[in-house]
Amino acid sequence: MTVTLEEPRAAQAGGRLLAGLSRGGPMGLAHHREVWGPLPAVGAAALVEQVAAAGLLGRGGAGFPVARKLASVGAGKGPAVVVANGCEGEPASAKDTMLLTWAPHLVLDGIQLAARAVGADRGYVVVHAGSPAIGYLRAALLERGGERVPVTIETTAPRYVASEESALVSRLNGGEAVPAYTPPRPYEKGVRGRPTLISNVESLAHLATIAMRGFDWYRAVGDPAEPGTMLVTVSGSNLEPRVAEVATGTTIGRVAAAAGLPLEASTAVLVGGYFGSWLPATQAARVPLSHGGLRSVGAALGAGVLAVLPPGACGIAETARVVSYLAASSAQQCGPCLNGLPAIAGAMTALAAGTWNESSWRALNRWLDVVPGRGACRHPDGAVRLVASALSTFAKDVARHRAGKPCAGVAAAPFLPVPR
Repeated sequence: MTVTLEEPRAAQAGGRLLAGLSRGGPMGLAHHREVWGPLPAVGAAALVEQVAAAGLLGRGGAGFPVARKLASVGAGKGPAVVVANGCEGEPASAKDTMLLTWAPHLVLDGIQLAARAVGADRGYVVVHAGSPAIGYLRAALLERGGERVPVTIETTAPRYVASEESALVSRLNGGEAVPAYTPPRPYEKGVRGRPTLISNVESLAHLATIAMRGFDWYRAVGDPAEPGTMLVTVSGSNLEPRVAEVATGTTIGRVAAAAGLPLEASTAVLVGGYFGSWLPATQAARVPLSHGGLRSVGAALGAGVLAVLPPGACGIAETARVVSYLAASSAQQCGPCLNGLPAIAGAMTALAAGTWNESSWRALNRWLDVVPGRGACRHPDGAVRLVASALSTFAKDVARHRAGKPCAGVAAAPFLPVPR
């Protein structure tokens, strides 16, 4: 994995989350304190106000205002719990693993500060079993010694839905890591029945920088409506996933070009991950990396994934492989996942292969209409969004495949990673 600072403005503004990583290795506690200083002596209310003034949005996918989440958990009854979600369920994403590996103390500072803000007496970092970050986290916790709020590393099953927030609560309560119907939401009743803050590890790292540098420093970079920087994972032809820190509002075209992937050589970009959307490359080049910018073209920021389709690859075949993975990765506990996703995956696989008939087309469109909004979680909704965007972005290819003339890219080596 290559760690870079692709956005010059972010680098010139102090490095942000990736500050101090130029020494070529994971940041130990002494180096971390040299760069960031000690935890500030700020009270709970003042900290929430700082985060609100900074305009920090969550980096796990939904983009929910972090200050509102802190306030909701802090208003609960009894001591709260903080859960740092580092599972990185998106197979095409590497940002959370990179952050936990290279700058674990920034995340751990964020946990301590978040615990102060919500009145928590317990913290967890949850990652997928087998994550390469586990050893680095253990070493970082040993370096820190006794903390005001003890933090425990927990693992969960390496499945796509296992990192959904209600699935994490179920896992930490001793159950299976599967999503649950809500309410109550975790901020009301989560781990051990207590108010629980579940936050992506990047969100917590940003929270720490705001507490240590101030909200004015944070807002000095990025889109004024969604300020700061963000970590993105860029991949493409002959490029291992590369994590870059960019200012919010930077165009997709600029980020891709800085990674050596000019969009002129591609037809499409997958934005947001496997719950995201395919965008035509010519359109994506102009779109800013922000929730508002992507919403304007019917897409979502998600986990900050930018996967540039290699020349000659088949977007329909790539989508069929991914939706088959999503169907197999569901919790298998409600109709849309038990019946709808396998049917959609089967139809997309047939379309990719050119073994198609018009009844299959009608069935696919029927499932795309009835599945969204009916599951215990957003898993089927995300899969439908991905497929719908593929049918639109690759419309010309869809017509050829429906005519029984699949493109040559069907036989190309797979591009998007699909775990076993």
